[in-house]
Amino acid sequence: MRFWFARLTGMMANQMLMVAVGWHMYDLTRSAWDLGLVGLFQFVPALLLVLPAGHTADRRHRARIMAATASIQGLVALSLVVGTVTDHVSREGILILSILLGVARAYQMPAQQSITPLLVPRTMLPRAVALSSTGMEFAIIVGPALGGLLYAFGAAVVYGLCLALLVSTTVLAMGVHYDFKPVAGKVSMAELLKGLHFVMQRQVVLGAISLDLFAVLLGGASALLPMFARDILHTGAWGLGLLRAAPAIGALTMSLVITRWPLERQVGRRLLMSVAIFGLATILFGLSSSFWLSMLALACTGACDNISVVTRQTLVQLETPDEMRGRVAAVNSIFIGASNQLGEFESGATAAMWGPVTSVVVGGVGAILVAVSWHWLFPQLARRDHMHLEER
Repeated sequence: MRFWFARLTGMMANQMLMVAVGWHMYDLTRSAWDLGLVGLFQFVPALLLVLPAGHTADRRHRARIMAATASIQGLVALSLVVGTVTDHVSREGILILSILLGVARAYQMPAQQSITPLLVPRTMLPRAVALSSTGMEFAIIVGPALGGLLYAFGAAVVYGLCLALLVSTTVLAMGVHYDFKPVAGKVSMAELLKGLHFVMQRQVVLGAISLDLFAVLLGGASALLPMFARDILHTGAWGLGLLRAAPAIGALTMSLVITRWPLERQVGRRLLMSVAIFGLATILFGLSSSFWLSMLALACTGACDNISVVTRQTLVQLETPDEMRGRVAAVNSIFIGASNQLGEFESGATAAMWGPVTSVVVGGVGAILVAVSWHWLFPQLARRDHMHLEER
């Protein structure tokens, strides 16, 4: 339970931080391009560090890695508190701190994703992943909503609470224990690349994680939410917080359903259908000028994305031997980072050229086309029936 609570507090802090940083940046620059750059500056270090981060997760205590990365994020929050109080937060400063966040997440995600199989029996893994997803979605609901509400009292208040939560995450992660056996051996390029080779040789795994990459890369609209909140839906920071929380509301609802009734049959078909519906909901959000309809559309995207997340994570964990999980999780994390942070940059760049509405609608159409294409490109994934594989 310490691990579950560590993820909960860490994710809540992260979500609050993203709401505050996004609104802060838009307050400073009023630029869609700069909103996109925040995502890009987080993605680039994660891309550059993906191989050593995965290798580290397979060689070091994964809970200690989580604690270290939470500490780095805490330092970022502390810097923002001091900068806000002294009125020294700038566009360039936010981008530099975004790089530090990218470095922390590069190491955090492989360790965090690969530790669950060490804490629960293999037969309980699908339910454990779904339960973990439930906690994360709860944090993604409460974090942005609370961050948006507290922003009315000043950005420093939000950053200060983020700092307190990240300190708690560090303490909780340090208390997570499992049977850890240090792995000796020299670091080589062949060892670093094993995770990538493993993924490339398994069509189901490659199809699942690349599906999420391209669907969210094209269909994600999170970077543009400050623009939609202020300029289209005519609301304030509190409204932005609710919009950021809406996908998690849908995802939490879906994760509760999956926890009670796990995905056991036709998992490939359901995965592809969820991505197509994700695209339709994204189009609806882009065309909406009603705050509550926009909330509903975003909640639908979250519900569909949750199916993708649980399916992908379960398939990856079940097909990967423990000694490879860190490196495979690192490859998976770079796909996730590309879909999220690089997707934010893509959204900002296209919005700067075409406007936010066209950017989101075109992205939703792209997500639908991805779902259709993956049916033909990865037939083993489309035909996948059961989540579990036969024992080797």
